[in-house]
Amino acid sequence: MAQKPIRILVLLRETCDPHPPVRMTADGFSVDERGLRRISNPADLAALEQALRLAEKISAEVSVLAIGPQRLDDHLRLALSMGAKSALRVWSGHFQGGDAHAEARVLERICTILAPDLLFSGSTLLDRDDDPVPALAAAQRGQSCLPAALNVQLEKGQVLVLGKGDRGARQKRIAPLPCTILFADESADPRYPDQQALLDALDADIEVWGLAELGISVRELGAAGALLTRGRCAQPRPNPQRTVTPDADLPAFERILALLSGGLKQRAGKIYTLSAEQTADKLLQIFTAEGLLGGETP
Repeated sequence: MAQKPIRILVLLRETCDPHPPVRMTADGFSVDERGLRRISNPADLAALEQALRLAEKISAEVSVLAIGPQRLDDHLRLALSMGAKSALRVWSGHFQGGDAHAEARVLERICTILAPDLLFSGSTLLDRDDDPVPALAAAQRGQSCLPAALNVQLEKGQVLVLGKGDRGARQKRIAPLPCTILFADESADPRYPDQQALLDALDADIEVWGLAELGISVRELGAAGALLTRGRCAQPRPNPQRTVTPDADLPAFERILALLSGGLKQRAGKIYTLSAEQTADKLLQIFTAEGLLGGETP
């Protein structure tokens, strides 16, 4: 009797390249999308690569999922060209304005319908760092969620994961199927699809679900189902300039000041090119102005 293949669902999310400058909208509640460069989340691509590697070792079917508008089809087609067998995009206007709780409700419903054995995704988002949605969806389904994974293996109906621990340590974790695994972006380098695979992905079918396919009440979605109210955004703090390592021969106090300076450039001085007599007079004026000599300049 043929063994039933393991079903792996990979969640792909879209992020914004953090390098272009960010501008806020006039109301201050969102980011101005003009000039933003949208890319696939690197950690999610690493999770997809881990799923494809696992499928090459065992009998497994890899599918990709994206929750968002039509522009996410480009990320799904990239995943199809890399080796995914099918792609699904879920979107409705009622999803807008939701928090992590409302988004996890959508993901939990999708996983309930598709019933994958493994849900793969990235541990972090490039532009927002941690994303609690996959972990919350796993908790709502009563499944294990293993974060910061570096490698995964299947053995006797269980998943064995090598993950990152504190201070660079490595931890081995075991969980029963089904479960959710979140991969670190350094866990794998995504493969490059060949030209023919990219061309074939352009004509591939992408299944699209709406609110009717999910069967969720509108009161549970978007801003209506959010537990956190929407707040005003603030401009991100600019990245400080990098500092060079202080000279070890300096006193400890001066080394601490150099590290705490944040790389701020020192105030530029002035250079005077004068004769000896004029230089002496100028020095007297400077010292007197700074209160170093006392009295007034003759």
